[in-house]
This record gives sequence, structure tokens and C-alpha cells, in this order.
Amino acid sequence: MRTETPELKKSLNTFGVVFLGLAWMTPMIFFTVYGVAFEAAGGMLAAAYVVAFLAIFFTAYSYSRMVKAYPISGSAYTYTKKAVNPKMGFLVGWALLLDYIVSPIIACLTFGLFLNAQFPSIPVYVWIIILNLILAFVNIIGIKSVARVSGFSVIFQIIFIVFFCVFVAKDIIVGGDGMALFSMQPFFSSDFSIGTIFSGAALICFCFLGFDAVTTMAEETVNPRKTIPRAIFMIVCIAAVLYISISYLTQIAYPNFTFVNVDTASFEMIQMVGGNLLSALFTTVLIVATFTQGVSSVTSVTRFLYALGRESVLPNKVFGYIHPKFKTPVLNIVFVTIISFFSIAIDLDTAVTFVSFGALTAFTFVNISVIAHYYVRNKQRSLKATFLYLIFPLVGACFIGWLLTLLETQTLFIGIGWIVLGFVYLGIRTSLFKKPISDVTEGKVAIPNR
Repeated sequence: MRTETPELKKSLNTFGVVFLGLAWMTPMIFFTVYGVAFEAAGGMLAAAYVVAFLAIFFTAYSYSRMVKAYPISGSAYTYTKKAVNPKMGFLVGWALLLDYIVSPIIACLTFGLFLNAQFPSIPVYVWIIILNLILAFVNIIGIKSVARVSGFSVIFQIIFIVFFCVFVAKDIIVGGDGMALFSMQPFFSSDFSIGTIFSGAALICFCFLGFDAVTTMAEETVNPRKTIPRAIFMIVCIAAVLYISISYLTQIAYPNFTFVNVDTASFEMIQMVGGNLLSALFTTVLIVATFTQGVSSVTSVTRFLYALGRESVLPNKVFGYIHPKFKTPVLNIVFVTIISFFSIAIDLDTAVTFVSFGALTAFTFVNISVIAHYYVRNKQRSLKATFLYLIFPLVGACFIGWLLTLLETQTLFIGIGWIVLGFVYLGIRTSLFKKPISDVTEGKVAIPNR
């Protein structure tokens, strides 16, 4: 009797995907990186967020095109492998793995640090262990439970951000008049520097990470060719509105705001705006947001590892395994949980460094994949197609590639070192590049029906 291989369960609709993406992105990340971003952008946060949004928008378009072509797990790895070259796809996937696998570490570490600040008698590592185990449990029992948790968290975060913006707008009106709400000063200043704004945008791109992660859930999404592209643009636009609104209003209300500690700059601003009550609410929301960011990031990385395992790029019996009852990649979840315990010994700055390099590298190659797949291979070269499949993705690739070069030298060295490690693994895996990277033929990897 033939036994069917367990597959991922299709249960996500558009709003489920949007909530997962926003939860992975964590809209409250604006406050987490506020001080660092403020310094990097020379105080011109609103302008830097607009630049970052434009760069991300072109890349989001490219992701929406590629998920239509290949609605399967794997994200940038799958797109580059199929559109450009399998070995190049592996190296891009290896860079993206750096982004995905470190994201749960960032969530666990941030969660531990904030709760330790509230309850100093309980060590950071205790909170990290507790969160790791909870993240594993929630992800094992199924993707629908993840979507429910994510939806609650995202709504909670957006309500707080709207509440905060109302407080700031009140200060603007009380300090002047209603017309003071409308100003170009946050975007143009007599002493602003284009180079500084773009450097800030390179760092701020980190705040948009999440729209790309939802492509790893294509095989758990109902009608992914339509649902995922729609969700991608909704995620990017919602995030842009939130980030630009906060930075715009705060720059108008507090143009001379200074902070003592770059890591707690947002907390200092929250206290100035709303006192202890708003500060307490801020801490509560931030802890909830960090928890759900961890839930979503574990979901993304385990689905990405599943894509690599299913094609035998990584050991299939481990990384390609789906639990017959829960329909989730249980062994991948256990593996990521073990890796995430390293958050006990790593600092937050180092973890964020890993994520930035991996994400921007992957974004660059997704744009290139659109050109390779549609314009080169499928020869879609009409005037309209030239704009859609050559000019748009080329602008996105150049924009993101340029932002990649603006990262700190240390970040680039660490990222290049990770790529070299992947290149060595690739050489071993392919017997010095003589064999294909995957033992699985293209025909064996099914693409779900429309």
C-alpha cells in the first residue's frame, strides 16, 4: 500500500499572511532602533524612511513577480536558483539563511533584556529559555495558531502607534496651530546631507524586513499566486505609513530633541510625550511585539530550511521532514530552537549586523531574478514588459546594492566571511562543483496549482 508523504497544510488567507508579515517585521521596531537610526540619518528620519520605502517598494514588486512564477517555499533561494543558476541560488540562500536564522535570536535576546529590566532578579537567560520553548510549541502545533497570535500582536502594536501619534499631534497643535501639522521640514532642511540620509536608509531597511519572509509560506497559503503578492504590497505600505507618520510628527513636535543613551532614546521620548503611563504601556506592547516577532521568525526560517531539505541541499531526512499529524517541519523547529539558545551568549548589535547583510544581498538577487526569468528567459520584451521586467527590477537591484555598500565595514567583512563559508560547503557538497547542488530533479518538486 502506498503511503503519501506529509505536506504543508494550506490554511492562510490574505489577512493571515499580512499579519504574519507585520508580526515578523514588528512595527514597534521603529522605537527599538530609533536612537541608532536617528544618528545614522542625521536626525532626518522621515526622509530616510521615504528613501528606504522607495528601495523596498521596487524589491517588493520583484518578490510579487517571482512568487507568481514559483509559488513554493524558498524565497530568494528558490527564485535565484530557478531564474539564474542553481549554485548562485544556493549562495543567495546561504546569505538569506544568515538573516532568517539570526532573527529568532534577536527576538529572544530583546525579550530577555526587556523583561530583565522589569524584573532584575530574574536573569536574562531564564527569559530566553522560556521564550524559546514557547516559540517551539506554538510553531509545532500549526501555522494557523501562529497567524492568530500574530494578528493579536499586530493590532495591539498599531493601536499603540496611533495612540502615540495622537499624543504628539496634540503637542504640535497646543504649541502652535492646526497648520503646524503640515510642514516640509521633516523632508528638507537647510543643513541636511543626501549621503547621510541614504546611510540612514541603509540601516532603516532592516525595519521593513518581513514582507519577504511571507514568501516562505507560499505552500501554506490558499491561492498563493494571488494572495502572496497582494499581501506583500499591503505589508510594505502599512509599514511605510506607520514609520513615516511617527518620524514626521516627532520631527515637527520636537525638532531639538536630544537623548542621553542611543539604545534607550525611544524610551526617553515616550516618557517626554506621555509620562509614566505611556512608558508602562510602551514596555508592555514592546514585549508582546517581540514575542510575536519571534513566533513569525521561527515560522519563516523553518519553512526556508524545509525548502533546502526537500531538495537535499541540506540532509533531507532531517530538514525535509513534515510531521504527519501537525503538518509542520517539527525537526526544523527543534533545530532552530537549539540555535536560538545562542542568544544567551551573543550581543544585540552583532545579531542585527548579520541580519542586515543577509537581507540586502537576497533583495539584490531577487531583483536580478525577475530580469533573468521574465526578460531574458521568457523574452517578455514589449514596451510595457521592458518597464516591468527590466527597468523596475534593475532600479531595485541598483538601489538595494548601493545601500548594501553603505553598511559598516565590519558588517561587510562578517557577511563576506559567511558567504565564503557557504562557498566551501558548496564545493564539498558538489565534489568541487562537478555535481549538481541538489539530488532532487526539477520535476520532483511540485508547484501547487493555481
